[in-house]
Amino acid sequence: MTLGYAALDLARFQFAFTISAHIIFPAFTIGLASWLAVLNGLWLTTRDDGYIRLFDQWKTIFAVVFGMGVVSGIVMSYQFGTNWSVFSDKTGPVIGPLMGYEVLSAFFLEAGFLGIMLFGRERVGHRLHFVATLVVAAGTLFSAFWILSVNSWMQTPAGYG
Repeated sequence: MTLGYAALDLARFQFAFTISAHIIFPAFTIGLASWLAVLNGLWLTTRDDGYIRLFDQWKTIFAVVFGMGVVSGIVMSYQFGTNWSVFSDKTGPVIGPLMGYEVLSAFFLEAGFLGIMLFGRERVGHRLHFVATLVVAAGTLFSAFWILSVNSWMQTPAGYG
């Protein structure tokens, strides 16, 4: 095996490890954000303290998993530039805007309302807190849409010359 193939294999192994670890976090946060919105809505309509205790327990787990997803996602985006620089150069005009839309529309939406969801129930009122939880849940779905759009184009790269 020549040095070029060894470097390629190492880059593939590194990226496979990173993406295998990363996918756990977004998958968990997408489902958990929706579950938190359901729990918050049930508490808002019934005022059953069991729902809000469950919400409080799971929101802490959500915050940790969300943070881990952000960190591993940043590492993964750097690997596109370091390990796959030619790929990034060729596909940048298509993938770049889609990733930018994900950051601007979805991630900032999630991050902006995450603080209200985590710390704002007694500060902003219960209904606005529920709206913030819904926005975080919608933001996770928007993130999934943009990332799946990138992945879809990478699997079937049509329409770009």
